[in-house]
Amino acid sequence: MSQKKLTTADIIITALFATMTFIGTMIRIPVPSPLGAPFIHLGNAMLLLAVLLIGFKKGALAGGMGFAIFDILNGFAIEAPYFILESFIVGGIASITFSLFNKKDDHSYKIIIVALAAGITKLVMTFLKNTVQLLFLGTDFKLAIPSAIMSLPATVVNVISTIIIVSLAYYPLKKLVHNFYHKPN
Repeated sequence: MSQKKLTTADIIITALFATMTFIGTMIRIPVPSPLGAPFIHLGNAMLLLAVLLIGFKKGALAGGMGFAIFDILNGFAIEAPYFILESFIVGGIASITFSLFNKKDDHSYKIIIVALAAGITKLVMTFLKNTVQLLFLGTDFKLAIPSAIMSLPATVVNVISTIIIVSLAYYPLKKLVHNFYHKPN
């Protein structure tokens, strides 16, 4: 079994998507919540585009790095490892869903379904994370569940915006990424 070599182009495109995830997360709108400081941002869309356009491993790594750098530079360093893990889980579900279509993107509804699957995964991950945080803080289980649910509106908006952005940006970016890897001599 042969392994594909990591090229300079792979490193550049992964770093570019990490940067786009970081910048997409910096563009944020705070949302009131009983837990933490959630906000609406474009980082999730960048993660999903990275996974779809450069593959699961490089895309999830790029998204995780972008989120981690954002967290470290903005006072959320303790959450950086979680968001790296979440990037691989959400990216993995997106990749598996895309594989169900044999990685054929001949219809935009397929990209929307992949984005929806990633979005549902993001919602579940956020709910679980918030519930566990509340339980660690000593909140009773009966109160932790509704409180975790009350903190989901920002994630719901992020999921909807991710579906819209990815469905609109995927095909134009696919051409750019293809041209990047297959530039004429």
